[in-house]
Order: sequence, then C-alpha cells, then structure tokens
Amino acid sequence: MTQGIYVSAMTPQSGKSLVALGLADSLFRKTDRLGFLRPVHLGSTPADDPMVQLMKRSFDLPDERCRGGVSLARTRELLAAGNHDELDGTAVGVYGEMARHCDVILVDGTDLLAHNAATAEFDMNARIANDLGASVLAVIGAAESETPEDVLNAVEVTRAELNQARCDIFAVIVNRARPEWVERIEREAARGVRGLPVYVLAENDAVAAPTVGELRDRHGFGEGSAPASLDRDVKGVKVAAMTVGHYLDQLADGDFVITPGDRSDIVVASMASALAPALPVPSGMLLTGGFTSEGRIQELTAAAPFPVLTTDLDTYSAARAVSRSRGTLSGAHPRKVAAALGEWARRVDGEELVSRLDLPRPQRRTPVRFLHELVEAAREHRKNIVLPEGEDPRILRAAEMIHRRSFCDLTILGDAARITQLCQTEGIDLDFDDKGLTLVDLAHDEALRERYADEYVRLRAHKGVQKDAALERMHDGSYFGTMMVRTGDVDGMVSGAAHTTANTIRPALEFVKTSEGVKIVSSVFFMLLEDRVLVYGDCAVNPNPDSQQLADIALASARTARQFGVEPRVAMLSYSTGGSGSGQDVDKVRRATEIVREAHPDFEVEGPIQYDAAVDASIAASKLPGSTVAGQATVFVFPDLNTGNNTYKAVQQSAGAVAVGPVLQGLRKPVNDLSRGCTVDDIVNTVAITAIQAQHL
Repeated sequence: MTQGIYVSAMTPQSGKSLVALGLADSLFRKTDRLGFLRPVHLGSTPADDPMVQLMKRSFDLPDERCRGGVSLARTRELLAAGNHDELDGTAVGVYGEMARHCDVILVDGTDLLAHNAATAEFDMNARIANDLGASVLAVIGAAESETPEDVLNAVEVTRAELNQARCDIFAVIVNRARPEWVERIEREAARGVRGLPVYVLAENDAVAAPTVGELRDRHGFGEGSAPASLDRDVKGVKVAAMTVGHYLDQLADGDFVITPGDRSDIVVASMASALAPALPVPSGMLLTGGFTSEGRIQELTAAAPFPVLTTDLDTYSAARAVSRSRGTLSGAHPRKVAAALGEWARRVDGEELVSRLDLPRPQRRTPVRFLHELVEAAREHRKNIVLPEGEDPRILRAAEMIHRRSFCDLTILGDAARITQLCQTEGIDLDFDDKGLTLVDLAHDEALRERYADEYVRLRAHKGVQKDAALERMHDGSYFGTMMVRTGDVDGMVSGAAHTTANTIRPALEFVKTSEGVKIVSSVFFMLLEDRVLVYGDCAVNPNPDSQQLADIALASARTARQFGVEPRVAMLSYSTGGSGSGQDVDKVRRATEIVREAHPDFEVEGPIQYDAAVDASIAASKLPGSTVAGQATVFVFPDLNTGNNTYKAVQQSAGAVAVGPVLQGLRKPVNDLSRGCTVDDIVNTVAITAIQAQHL
C-alpha cells in the first residue's frame, strides 16, 4: 500500500523546501518508487513549478511520479469562494493515479505565502493530508523567534493544532534555528506520545543567501556587464555612500555593493579591490538611480570580474528590497542544493526518520540511486582525499560541492595565491579555514616537501635516487599527493583532470605498490544502466593481460563490485562460449577461469562466455544451461584493453548508460584517475568512490 508524507509549513519563511529535499533524499535510498506531489503548484502548469522541477531533476522522477494539482492562482479563487471540492478532489485524484506507480509519495504543501490567510492555509493543508491518508511532517521556522522558549512553545502549539485537526503526526522539524539554540531545542522539545525526537536544523547561510542571479530575476535589475558568475552567493549587503577609504575598510568578501550609478570612485575602487589578491572581492554591484556609466568607466564595468547590475530605484529603496531577499532552493544552483543536503545529513538521522515507515527495500538500482548511494556510503566513515590539481577550476568547483555536501574531508594542492584568485574570479566559495578543508601550497611548504623527499629517497634508494632529484619530484603534484597517501597524511588521491593516466598511476606504482597477493593494478568502470549497475574490467590500464593477470583482474573486480553493493557474478568474456571454440585467445580466458576456480572453488565465475550469453537468460539457457552466472552476470572481465575500452564506450553511447570510472584497483591505498575531459560531477563521484575504497583498507 502506498504511504504518503505531507510536508506542511507551520510558520511563514519556514524553509520547508530544504526539509522536503532532505526527506526525499532519505526516502530515495529506501525505495525505487518515490513520488512527489504539489497539490498547489506555482505557475500555470506543474512544469512551471520550480520545486517540481528540482525534485524531477534531483531524483530522476518520471512524469507519472512527479506531479501537481491546482495552480496557486486558481487555489486562491477557490478559497475566496469557499469552494474546497475542486481543490481537494484534484489532489485526491492525482494522488490516486500516482499511487499505482509509487511506494511512498512526498506531498509538499503550501508555503503560507498569504500571510493574512495563514489559518485558512493551515486548514487546507490539514484537510488535504487527511483526505490523502498522509501523515504530516510539520516544519517550524525559527528565524523570526526571539528566544529558544518561543521555538519550544511553537513545537507544543504545532502538536496541539495537528492533533485538533485529527492529523497523524509523522515528525516535527524545526528549521532555520540560530546555531547556538540547536542543542537546547533538541534536548527540551516535547516529543509527543510516541517519544520520537524533534530534529533541529540551523540557519544555513549557504542556503539562505540569495545569489546575484536571484536578485536580478526577483527585482528585475538590468545588467551593466557580462552576466558571468551570476550564481555567486550574496554574503552581505554594503551601501557605499562614504569615501573610498572608509568604504574599502568596510568591504568584505561576498558583499553585494549598492551605490548610486554616478559614484565612479566606488566603481573603480571595487574593481581594484577585486583584482588585488589580498583585498576582498564583491559578489556583485548594483548601480542605482538609473545612472549609467560612461566612457572609460563603462569599459571598466563591462570587464568587471563580478556582475554589475543596474536599477532605476533610488539607493534606499534598492537596499531595502535587496536586504529582504532570501535565497531559494527550487531552481537553485546545484551547490545550494548540495549545502542543503549537507545540513540535512548533519542534523537529521535519515535512517531513523524513514524507519517510521514500513517500506520495502528497492530491487532496482537506477543511475541516480547509485550516485546518491555513493555519497551516503562515503559519509558513513569520513575520509580525507587529496586533489593535487587545485589550479583547475573544475577541481575547485567540485571541492565546493563536496564540502557543502560534507561527505569527506579534502586536501587541495596548489599555489595559494593562484587558487584564491581563481575562486574569486570564478565565483567559487571555498574557505580554507573551515573544518575538513585544507590548502597545501606545495611550492612553498618546504618542511613538508623535505619530509616527503626523504621518504622518497628511502623508498627508491635501490634505484639510486638522490635527495636533489627527490626534492624536484616533490614539486610534481602527483608525486606530492601520492606521498601524502603513502605516509597516511591523507586516505586517498584523485588526479588526472589536467594530466595523463600515466602521470597519475606512475607514482602509485613506484611507492604505494600493490596490495598483498595482488600482482597487477587494474581498473573497472561502473556502467549505470536504466535499472541496474554492471561492472566492466579492465577497460583502461592493461593492454593484453595473460591468464594469471586476467584471473587477478577478475578477483579484484569482484571485490570492487562487492564494496559498492553489486553482488559479483563474474563473466570471463571471449568470442566463444563454453567449449564451443578454440584458439589462443579463447584458451587464455579458459585458463584464467580455471585459475580463479582453483583458488576460490565457491567463486561465481563463468568462462569463456560471450556477452549475449552472459546477460540474456534465454540465450544462456541454450548455451550454458545450469550456470549460476550465465544470463545474470554483473561483473564482466574483457580479454584485452582494445575489447574492453571499445565495448564500454559503445554501451555508453548506444544504450545511454552512465559510465563511472575508471576506478583503479589492486593498490595498497586508493588512487584514482580522471579523464582530462571530466566534468564537475565526474570529479565528485570519483572522490566519493575513492573515499569508500579507503574505508575498506
């Protein structure tokens, strides 16, 4: 039977979207068939609602499981006329249609947008929740509370109101609390008749702060420069009406500067500050009064390293409008979503919350589910991963995403001044004073480079390596980062965004070495198909492995598969199945299969086997009847690099599979390689994989 959870705001500005997103993330890990319903949607159709689109995008929900009911404009008409039937009937009808496709439906109530009709909206949300038979998750906003006692009282009032409305209370969550209040509210909040905890989320500046783009869109500001970096967070607002010297003393990184458009001195000073490495960089600038820059000043604003917006409003009116603006999650930049999910993971026990429902475990693993599981698995036992290519903007953007989602610690290598400049010019928000985020300037950290050089000499003395050569090696980020892994200063390394695979692997082979009993370093790709995850090895490292090496690759690939929740059934691929063919290439695969079986008699392996017999049950029944692997293989070992590399790319391009990797295996400590064409998401996923590998060592 489909179960429903109705997320209802109990106060205006509750930040309900963060709770809905976090709850959906927790539910998504428990069920393949999650649904999302907005009984009252923004815009003329559900497709226009930013929250519907956010959920669809974040959890890959198909249209039949991500829907809306009645538009907000129509809802207001119905409420004014006292006509509840159309609104309630539509919600129940859509919910019923969705129930055929869903195990659980997250229903996102209204946001108490009409402050003068909060009671009517509460009554409407409670009524619809009861009509749907959905339990209510009540969200209490604490941002406008003056004391913790106000919040504690609001919890009790919320329970009383929901009980009076005969609603089943699933949970009560306090959001946007002052950080210093969180522990007290959690400790003292009334738990209700079931004795379940009240979760408390602190106000999160990374979520609450609007972006420059949001300010532009919300207030209709014009653009006085190219719209690069409109996704910068506005960390503060500065009205620049003083002299330049005093203004610069007050300016801080991320400030949104509001100044009359004819204050060319402020414009020039802001540009100079942004270009000076030691001075703060504004998130953006708003020129008020309808004044436009002219001449050289106009050329300066056109080339500004931050967005310059314009408005006809006077400075006071503009500042008043901007200061009241708050960031939103719906339709937001992915890093804001990452910050929201990070806050949810820190403060809410998702397992406990979801355990309040009796949901079946999922049988299918979609690409979105697998990638979500990576992050959650990495978070379970936090590790420290080094990124040696810190001067690549993609690496820094990925680091920001990872830090906001808070699933592992990061050490970033590179020139400190260059990285600071890149963060400023690219609008990347990384504060290296934060816990879990470390910047190592390898070119200037002589003590660390000296220690690593001594260790390198010790490890490579048999190759005649001298101290001068070792010091020179430690100027290379790959060697420096790999030595951090070797010495245990970090738990793993991800590199290759700006370097070759050989550049990444070579240092690891020199002094990290292979695990005990492993003779070869190899790789796998996780191939994320529509409903399952397959493991392909080796498609990136070994050109033509012999039988013993193929056996090692099979065993290593099976171990990797199991680490990531894929039960290994290994197919040793060839152009022949069973005993139907012969030849040197087939014999190599047959011998590799025998080696695996001799060493591990209970190991589920089949070979030689053709790909079709490995994946198709009907073909397997005719070619290899009785096999426990044929027709249901999950791990595929290719006979050579040419076959493996071409096959994974063919499946990726032709079947629309998502290829995650290559993931290196066989090393004592995890080092993973990136493609030089990698995306930010590729980097985030590879870091999560590396952290998980480190957990198993």
